[in-house]
Amino acid sequence: MKLITIIPAYNEALDIKNVSKEALKYSDVLVVDDGSNDETNHLARESGAMVVKHEKNLGKGAAIKTGLKFGLERGYDVFVILDGDGQHDPSYVPALTAEINGAGVVIGSRFLGGIPDNMPLQRKVSNAITTNLIKYVTGYTLTDSQCGFRAISKGAAEIFVDIGYDDYVYESEMIHRASENGLVIREAPVSCRYGHEKSYITWINVLHYIFFILKLVLRKIRSRVTF
Repeated sequence: MKLITIIPAYNEALDIKNVSKEALKYSDVLVVDDGSNDETNHLARESGAMVVKHEKNLGKGAAIKTGLKFGLERGYDVFVILDGDGQHDPSYVPALTAEINGAGVVIGSRFLGGIPDNMPLQRKVSNAITTNLIKYVTGYTLTDSQCGFRAISKGAAEIFVDIGYDDYVYESEMIHRASENGLVIREAPVSCRYGHEKSYITWINVLHYIFFILKLVLRKIRSRVTF
């Protein structure tokens, strides 16, 4: 099994070197520098990771797609996605990839062992609402639809590179697209570190996501209406 870890990164100079070095213990690593204006690119290269740079900030979804295309072109079989801000612990990479056999996606769940005490309250609430909506739309039994720490099979990656979204909606559309293609999704327990990580989610991103979810829910309701 040829494995690559893809780290989308935007202005993550504080953590990217350590995250990349830790991930390199378990797989090849590609950092997709999404138009950073700090030392992210330089520090990622110092870590020993491969680096691709976007000339301008295109969004997390765009960075993931760049990483998937890079890996597919080079013959990788399994793709792990993790954040560059230190929130995701690379030591869980083996646990995620161990579950990929027969699955299209393995999502790291912060809730399989119970509700994490260190998670900010607003994240608990938003995650619970979104996960239940995603479960309703897709039929998957999930506990943590919003965790970006994921393992993806080659077959799933070939489907996900064509998703039209470039922002944070991309990760939820991944689940929707998986359901449309009959892919198996599993979860594996992970823990996350919360502290100095930054959020680049704007109100425009939030509204875009709300419209995306509403569109899926309305489509689901229409499909269930019989005349």
